[in-house]
Amino acid sequence: MCRWLAYSGSPILIEKVLYAPTHSLIAQSLHSDLGAETTNGDGVGIGWYGDEETPGVFRSIEPAWNDENLRELAAHVKTGHLFAHIRAAIGSPVQQTNCHPFRHGRWLFMHNGYVDALHQVRRDLMMAVDESLYPLITGTADTEILFHLALTFGLEADPPNALAQTIGLVEEVGHRKGVKYPFQGTIATTDGDRTWAFRYSSEGKSRTLFYTTHVPTLRKMYPDREILGEVSDDARLIMSEPLGDLPGAWNAVPEGSWGVVGGDEEPGLHPFRPKAPATAVAVPA
Repeated sequence: MCRWLAYSGSPILIEKVLYAPTHSLIAQSLHSDLGAETTNGDGVGIGWYGDEETPGVFRSIEPAWNDENLRELAAHVKTGHLFAHIRAAIGSPVQQTNCHPFRHGRWLFMHNGYVDALHQVRRDLMMAVDESLYPLITGTADTEILFHLALTFGLEADPPNALAQTIGLVEEVGHRKGVKYPFQGTIATTDGDRTWAFRYSSEGKSRTLFYTTHVPTLRKMYPDREILGEVSDDARLIMSEPLGDLPGAWNAVPEGSWGVVGGDEEPGLHPFRPKAPATAVAVPA
C-alpha cells in the first residue's frame, strides 16, 4: 500500500521533511515498517503552497528513492504546507495521472488504501460525480474518484461531512454489489490553510496514521534537536508511519477518527462515521 505525510507550519526546505529524518518518507519507499508492502516504488508526488493562489504539484512514476528531479526540487523549495505521497499500486496502472496528490483549485487530496472490487463499483461511483467535475478525471485510480465524489458532496465547504457522504456511498454501492468490506484507508485533504485527516475502514482495521506531539512540548523533551528550533510552535506532521524512533513524538490516530490542524480550527480528534449522501444519487440499480 502507499505511504504519505502532510506538513504544516513555518516554511521549511522540503528536503528536511522528505529526506532528513532517520525513517524518512524516502526511506519508507524502500523499507516501510508498518505498510501492507515493504516497498512503495510505483511513483511519488508532492504538493506544496507558495505565493501563487493554487498549489504546485510534482508527480512522477520514478521510485521515490531514485528520483533525481524530486531531490533537486526538494533542495531548493521552501513551503509551510506540504503533501507528499509514495505509491504502491493496487490494480490501476503505474502512470503520472494515477499518482497522488490530486489537485482541484486550492485543494489537494491523497489516500492510502483502496476501494475494494473497484472493477465492480467504478461505474456506479463515476455516475455519482457531478457532471461539471466528471471531465476533470484523467486517471484510473480509486483515489481520484474519491476526490471528485468528495467535491461533489461539498468538500470545499465541509470536508468531514463530504468525506462521510463519499465513504457512505462507496459502502452502499459495494454492499449492493456483494462486497463485504468496500473501503479501506487513510485520507488527507487541505485547502492550503487547514489540513483534515481521516482514518477509517469498513472492516474496522484501518491503515496506520500518526501525528506529532505539540512542538513546545517536544522542545522541552529534546532541547538539543535542531529541527525543533527551526519550526514554529504550531508545526505539525501527519503521516502513515513515524519518521523515527523518538519516544513521545508520535501519536496514533484511533480507528474511525478524523482531525484537523491549521487555521483557526481547534486541534482535536472526532469520531468518523460514513453516512448516506444528503441528496439522492442516481446510480444504476
